[in-house]
Amino acid sequence: MVIFQFILWLIALVTLILVVSIVLVSWKNGISPMPASSHVRQVVIQEVNRIPGYGNVIEAGSGWGTLALDVVRSCPGKRLTGIENSLVPLWSSQLLAFVNVRIRQTRGSRNSLEGRLRFIRGDIYSRSYEHADCVICYLFPGAMNLLVDKFIRELPAGARVISVCFALPGKVPLRTITCRDALCTKVYVYAF
Repeated sequence: MVIFQFILWLIALVTLILVVSIVLVSWKNGISPMPASSHVRQVVIQEVNRIPGYGNVIEAGSGWGTLALDVVRSCPGKRLTGIENSLVPLWSSQLLAFVNVRIRQTRGSRNSLEGRLRFIRGDIYSRSYEHADCVICYLFPGAMNLLVDKFIRELPAGARVISVCFALPGKVPLRTITCRDALCTKVYVYAF
């Protein structure tokens, strides 16, 4: 009985530490990790598929990894690196990617995710974007303000930025798509 109570207390303590970690990093970032709706994910996938051939996609602030996973599943030939600075969502996305790679391997799927999807801990403001063919952002206005000059300096000619909800200040999008979700979310697509 004592061991069972100890295990319960330990689980409660670990859960509390994980929640506090998410809250503190969310407070520091100015936003918490938010999953995208299925409508938004479909629009992002369509836009990534407009990029011809193979490509390197970076998701700046990849959160729980669900958007990245859907993009890689639905965009053959694209490699995606998710950058996240919050440990709990990062570990969750790494586990999600690992499980999905193994499931596809056991099923003999032709569209393998192995080598095409990875999640790394990093700072989206100091990370280099010079080899990105596309950057996906689901951030907040302050982050977009900080990233616009970095994108102008670092992105190669022809690269795309796909931003969910928030526009890049001072840039005119190629197109703005209004999703059919409950919030009528806007997705902005930019060419550099």
